[in-house]
Amino acid sequence: MTMPPIYVTAEIRQIEQGFIAANPDVSLMERAGLAAAEKARDMLRDGFRVLVVCGPGNNGGDGLVVARHLRVWGYQVTTVLLGDAAKLPADAAKAYQQFVAADETIVPQIPNGRHWDLIVDSLLGIGLGRAVEGAFANAIEQINASHTPVLSIDIPSGLDSDTGNVRGIAINATETITFIGLKPGLLTADGKDHVGRLTVASLDINVEEFVEPHGRLLDQTTVTRYLPRRRWNSHKGSFGSVGIMGGAEGMQGAAALAGRAALKLGAGRVYVGTLAKSASGYDPIQPELMWRDAEALLSLDHLTTLVAGPGMGQSHEARALLVRLLEMQMPLTLDADALNLIAADEPLQVALATREHETILTPHPAEAARLLGSDTAMVQGNRIAAALELAERFQTMVALKGAGTICATPAGNWFINPTGNPGMASAGTGDVLSGIVGALLAQGLKAEEALTLGVYLHGAAADALVDGGIGPVGLAASEIIEEARRLLNLWMNVEE
Repeated sequence: MTMPPIYVTAEIRQIEQGFIAANPDVSLMERAGLAAAEKARDMLRDGFRVLVVCGPGNNGGDGLVVARHLRVWGYQVTTVLLGDAAKLPADAAKAYQQFVAADETIVPQIPNGRHWDLIVDSLLGIGLGRAVEGAFANAIEQINASHTPVLSIDIPSGLDSDTGNVRGIAINATETITFIGLKPGLLTADGKDHVGRLTVASLDINVEEFVEPHGRLLDQTTVTRYLPRRRWNSHKGSFGSVGIMGGAEGMQGAAALAGRAALKLGAGRVYVGTLAKSASGYDPIQPELMWRDAEALLSLDHLTTLVAGPGMGQSHEARALLVRLLEMQMPLTLDADALNLIAADEPLQVALATREHETILTPHPAEAARLLGSDTAMVQGNRIAAALELAERFQTMVALKGAGTICATPAGNWFINPTGNPGMASAGTGDVLSGIVGALLAQGLKAEEALTLGVYLHGAAADALVDGGIGPVGLAASEIIEEARRLLNLWMNVEE
């Protein structure tokens, strides 16, 4: 079993065209409309009054098919078409003719003062290319203000299918049924705030027969296959030694969090090398961590992997240490100030891009923008493109953190992580992620395996805490470490 594929709009169109060419007598609109009507029926439960709001494209045609089925099934349906019926595309025009041929009524706007048990949103589909305005914006505003459950068809109207950004205004769906395959806009950026519960209706299309996907959705079944196995006949050296480089004056906690995460996620030994001269020689909460000054850390000859950046600062000393670290013959994970130093220094960028050993970058959007010489808005404007550009430019694995973290490879493949929640928007969670990834690298995972498993596990731990009543408000990064350890052991036992 492989991870579910994700397709951008152009690829969805290619799949549709390939399927239609091979199956000219099959109507995808009829299949989509029936699937959505069945979902609407499931949502209605004891209700019977439905508002179907259709737009002027094929998404609106899907809505007309939904309305037709619901009428046949006995529901009281009010159908709105915003747009000129004479200008509908061919498939939607056919759906319109079938609808009116049954003496069904279509109204030009949403009636005021009415109550519905469900609203079906089929205004704007995946082809949206500009900001929503005028009558469409007004309709979305009315729907959102109605406090009525909403089923969005294919994608919530106003949400960009490829980026997940809101185009001015977007539907806040209760549920979304999307067709053929997943789209990135449903899974990242603003997507999760608008999609609600997500269902994929394949329409009986074998998508990978037509387009080989570059994007996939991380899932537990796949990433747990990467879990490191533990032999009885082993010792601490069997599970690698992680070095953490960071902890400048006043920021030692960041390095400590990364170190604790590396230790509790399975590294045999963890050394924390700090730049702060006032740093304690040990961590009283986690005395198993071995503390060194930063210079001494780089002189250790038995490290398996290094994590650099948590609380590192951007001093001349930090830069000099990073120069040496980039030359070391081992896998590296670079985060936080290590990324900021590289972004501001062309020789460091060259050194990173020409490394022969595996490297992982874990930037948040602002750090990614600095590395790309851009700004945060540009990065968030197309998170997948930004992650892929970083991976190609620096020849590294990349995790662009945020809602729907994007993991990208230098070969042009990408993954979206479905785990995590708003409780992770607090200081230190990125340090914990870097420590988790470092621990997995130390235990022998390849960079892609360590990053995708680490990102998925990191978010899953936060989700499990929230499910248990801890957070999302006030969820602390240190709490994620303990839960991630519990989940990792649980998954290993299940696999065995």
